[in-house]
Amino acid sequence: MSIRFTTKARRGMVALTVAAGLALGVAGCGGGGDDKKPRASTSASREDASGPSAQEGQAEEPLAELRGQDGLLLQLTTAERDAGGFVTVNGDLKNEGSKRITVPAALRGDETEIIKHGRTLGGATLVDSKGKKRYYVLRDTDGRPLTTTDLGIIKPGESVPVFMQFPAPPMDTTEVTFQLPTFSSAAIEISG
Repeated sequence: MSIRFTTKARRGMVALTVAAGLALGVAGCGGGGDDKKPRASTSASREDASGPSAQEGQAEEPLAELRGQDGLLLQLTTAERDAGGFVTVNGDLKNEGSKRITVPAALRGDETEIIKHGRTLGGATLVDSKGKKRYYVLRDTDGRPLTTTDLGIIKPGESVPVFMQFPAPPMDTTEVTFQLPTFSSAAIEISG
């Protein structure tokens, strides 16, 4: 029963993330913004008769690239603040090495509650230097981190989409430092 609940919860979270991404993509294509910026993704979707893709609305250039051990690269693509008081960070975990890599257990952090839920990105934090606060990955009522779970082996050249959800810093805080164990740190900008 626990596995079934976990699977349903994970599907629900993925569906929610995809729906939110599509809603943000549609809202981003609404126009009325700065006409000085090129709109490559908007014009490409008008020319392409196949319709919008799930990737539309994401920045062409990542917010940050963090290097880890053994050729792992984490590209952060979005950091969106939502009305519920959360910040969701999305990205891709890539294996740029020539060998299969088992995602390090250190990425889940060292808190007992998170460790028992397998290989996750539960060790990620956002640091607000201005407000002097550190924000940890949120957890559900069973202690499971609200992040990508069941990370295992990544083949050479393979990329795995990932997400992490944090409590939102105050509205006037738009830049934070993203940290993940075994990876370099990077400043990212929160939108929304």
